[in-house]
Amino acid sequence: MFDIQRGYLAAARSRGFRIPAGYDDLLPPFTAAQKALAVRATATVPCHNDLLAANFIDDGDRIWLIDYELSGNNDPCFELGNIAAESQLSGDALAALVTAYYGRPRRSMIARARLLGLVGMYGWTLWGAIQNGASPIEYDFWSWAMERFEGAAAGFTATDFPALLEEIQHDD
Repeated sequence: MFDIQRGYLAAARSRGFRIPAGYDDLLPPFTAAQKALAVRATATVPCHNDLLAANFIDDGDRIWLIDYELSGNNDPCFELGNIAAESQLSGDALAALVTAYYGRPRRSMIARARLLGLVGMYGWTLWGAIQNGASPIEYDFWSWAMERFEGAAAGFTATDFPALLEEIQHDD
């Protein structure tokens, strides 16, 4: 998401698309997140990378995943954190999701997923801004972008953000 965010930001700026006021103010915590995540980098695994609720289809017998346009290898905690952020899961629900994935509670991985959920919201903000400026689809992409931006801003400015950066750097 760090590379994607830079590409989206360059695209939005070069085309003069509207970017949320205060977006650049969050670049320092976004960069701090990247540095903290690099301390204990994890192996990548195949990921969907866009598991918002609309990409889960329940036919009554099974759950189908659709829209693999952004799929590729990634940190598994990005996938878990993105699911939680996009579905607005509680902290307890995120912990249960991460615990199910790893087979046991892992505080550092729960923190990693939470942080990567924030990183995703920050990057997806720009996807929405680009769609708002370029898409012919009649949809309120600006509101969609602002929902992600407000979520990222709340997380990046939360009083526990420094502790979150610290927590992901330790193994448990």
